Amino acid sequence: MEHASVNPWAALAYLVAGVCFILALRGLSSPATSQRGNRMGIIGMTIAVVTTLVTHAPMLQVAAIGNGAWFELDTVTLIEILAAIGIGAAIGLFTARKIAMTDMPQLVAAFHSLVGMAAVLVAAAAFLNPQAFGIADRVIPMIGQPFFAIYPQSRIEMGLGIAIGAITFSGSVIAFLKLNGNMGGAPILLPGRHVINLTVLAAILGLVAYFTQDQSPWIFWTITALSFAIGFLLIVPIGGADMPVVVSMLNSYSGWAAAAMGFTLHNTAMIITGALVGSSGAILSYIMCKAMNRSFISVIAGGFGAAAATSDGGAKVDRPWKRGSAEDAAFLMSQAEQVIIVPGYGMAVAQAQHALREMGDKLKAHGVRVKYAIHPVAGRMPGHMNVLLAEANVPYDEVFELEDINGEFAQTDVAFVIGANDVTNPAAKTDKTSPIYGMPVLDVEKAKTVLFVKRSMGGVGYAGVDNDVFYMDNTMMLLADAKKMVEEIVKSLD
Repeated sequence: MEHASVNPWAALAYLVAGVCFILALRGLSSPATSQRGNRMGIIGMTIAVVTTLVTHAPMLQVAAIGNGAWFELDTVTLIEILAAIGIGAAIGLFTARKIAMTDMPQLVAAFHSLVGMAAVLVAAAAFLNPQAFGIADRVIPMIGQPFFAIYPQSRIEMGLGIAIGAITFSGSVIAFLKLNGNMGGAPILLPGRHVINLTVLAAILGLVAYFTQDQSPWIFWTITALSFAIGFLLIVPIGGADMPVVVSMLNSYSGWAAAAMGFTLHNTAMIITGALVGSSGAILSYIMCKAMNRSFISVIAGGFGAAAATSDGGAKVDRPWKRGSAEDAAFLMSQAEQVIIVPGYGMAVAQAQHALREMGDKLKAHGVRVKYAIHPVAGRMPGHMNVLLAEANVPYDEVFELEDINGEFAQTDVAFVIGANDVTNPAAKTDKTSPIYGMPVLDVEKAKTVLFVKRSMGGVGYAGVDNDVFYMDNTMMLLADAKKMVEEIVKSLD
């Protein structure tokens, strides 16, 4: 298998782009350096795109058999490529400016689906037109039009790329629908789903292996169809409690799909970028599963949240509980030595992060020590709460992860929980029948007083589990829209 020699300047440029991507990942590991990380990612991608355009300038290619030219391939012009880039950039810019922070998880899922579909389309184009991709081994004369045999190793890349891409696309679409509320957060448990999933996966792997020996179209398109189906089947049974892991997992899939297509396109930058995204996403998925005390294989197999989905989530609402007001909350927190604020998805929905930061500033003016406790899976995607607090200019040194702050609740006067249910639920530690059992949670119930902001007593968390903290003697429920409640507390602190 022979390919054109690599331009040394292009190789150097791709190497620089790869270094920028690594630095981007390093920067994105902390809110304090995330902006620098984003800038490095932008620089790296700009270098990669410009290098690809320069080194793959569109031209007219003519293939020939013997002495006569028989096939003419008109490639897309540079102007059309730049126009497509411009349209995509405009859509991306518009989306970035208009998207609400509460919708960021489903936006990420939607972007993952686009990466997956791009991989599918590239693989399909390479299969239908292998000579344009430089993967045609030989021409087999046939009646009508020539048939191009594809290198066996290219078929492996192509088969894996389209399989991972299709799984990423259909799985991301289901994740988007669940996160966007178009589908319920409860898992949909198909009878015999594990047997079905294993059978389909085995069929995909078997067909990919057979594809290396026989490149018949029916094999290629069957792999594609089965891969779209398994992406759907894998994500549908996964409950709301595990959706942050799903988002991280799909991120990893999109990276591996891009890397596989990088081999097909002979593009070093795609291979490097895809491998970085795939490996970092896999590592993050492992970290998320560890934070939730989940087996990664079990999450992928689906079914968590089933008990919650079938249980009567509102049965405990009739238990006695105490209701407080904004004035009560303001008084208790202003008299405290330390307040730990625990944000959750309810804060994101209400867009209460700016009011929350203002409340924190008011408390600090009263001499109260303020800290923020972030659970690894709070919200709908990894780092969701960190991003929201950073947007509100909450000081980074006041934000702590679960393992760094959980021991402080017992010595804290007030735990202020705003829209966080599952990540503060003690059932994860005590109830072996609970779908969230074993997941590390924030020990807010150990604080002297718990102020719990919630819209109503009738709702439950995304995992569908009621929270015993609501009914504890040291808990005061603040029932209202999160932003409105915090704004009222701020007024009471004046």
